[in-house]
Amino acid sequence: MIRFILSDLRRLWAGSLVVVLLVALATALGVSVVLQERALRLGSARAADKFDLVIGAGGSETQLVLSSVFLQPSPLPLMPGEVLGKLAADPRVDWAAPIGFGDSFSGYPIVGTTTVLAQNLSGGLAEGKIFVREGEAVIGAAVKLSLGGEIKPMHGSLEEGGETHTELVYHIAGRLRPTGTAWDRAILVPIQAVWHIHGMEGEEHAGDGEHEHEAASGTDSAEQDHEHEKAGADHDGHEHHGEADPDAALDESWTAGAPGLPAILVKPKTIADAYKLRQDYRSDNTIAVFPGEVLTNLYATLGDAKQILVAVASGAQALVAASLVLVTVIHIGQRRRQIGALRAFGAPRGAIFGIVWLEFFFLVAVGIALGFALGYAAALTLSGMFSETSGITMPVGFAREDAALAAVLLAFATILAALPAVLAYRQSPAQALRA
Repeated sequence: MIRFILSDLRRLWAGSLVVVLLVALATALGVSVVLQERALRLGSARAADKFDLVIGAGGSETQLVLSSVFLQPSPLPLMPGEVLGKLAADPRVDWAAPIGFGDSFSGYPIVGTTTVLAQNLSGGLAEGKIFVREGEAVIGAAVKLSLGGEIKPMHGSLEEGGETHTELVYHIAGRLRPTGTAWDRAILVPIQAVWHIHGMEGEEHAGDGEHEHEAASGTDSAEQDHEHEKAGADHDGHEHHGEADPDAALDESWTAGAPGLPAILVKPKTIADAYKLRQDYRSDNTIAVFPGEVLTNLYATLGDAKQILVAVASGAQALVAASLVLVTVIHIGQRRRQIGALRAFGAPRGAIFGIVWLEFFFLVAVGIALGFALGYAAALTLSGMFSETSGITMPVGFAREDAALAAVLLAFATILAALPAVLAYRQSPAQALRA
């Protein structure tokens, strides 16, 4: 029987190939959706695990996490600089690191921060040393630059028509170990240098809050320009530039006069301290969030999108199944003489049923297996592209529930293959030979 089926498949190889490809493509669509959604969940959750608590000014909690944890450019309001001093002196805090962004270089975001974050973000350096002067920088593991290279910061990005700063050129002093987060594509520089090149001097520039907002959040909107005019600013809408000394030593002793900040990353000493700090800094002026909790809300939205995509994939599979039924019915009609000859030579009805069922089931099963392989390859490709642009590692892999999906598809193939087998089973030899 097996030899007869293989011979039949070789003779009808073109039609068999079409059946396999149809099933494979329909299966691959559903598998890739499931794998990609899972990879996005795992990758983002692991990236958020690096940060216990994020504190920012009032506003959107989701945007605060997206900007500070995933380094997605977006305007953020500034909180008073004195918050950093309070956190640094709080006995419940292991360390607190301010971050300021808005500049970039060659597509990589430049993040102003402190040595404590550079030391704790990846558990040490892969090479080089931590920055100790204003003109030094530490790069993430995925930044394609070399130690000793120059970094000329640009306000905003090249696509937005950003302006290159001429006040300071950073030199790369070290490279972080891989973290699997968006920070692998970041360039870390002393926040002291960011303040200086943007003309932010704390209390001395208390009237320049709009400049601080531009420098820390990387935006220059029409609304900000209107505020500039109301404040009597004497510039043309571009950010205020200051002066920076690349050889200046770092001073990370925070005072109440520190410039405003968009976000502070906090490492509490204990879990209890984390909840107390979150409660204390949920006020009119600040918000404190656990990145994992914010991601949970995003996952709910992502789950809705997944259901829609799965429904689309299921619809495609149903259309393919209907097409296969039509094709097989026509195919059985074209093979009536062959089936009649087999019956005339003494082949029992059960053997005819088995041949047709096994042949069609084999084609569908091969298509399902190929679909899983194609879906995995597609998810792996998409995740690789996303990781390349975001820096977040996207783990693509099969889970236990995927075996259940494969079992359901094979069970459906068993039922689908029975239809042409029943049609062949019911044909009489005399009618088949007269056709």
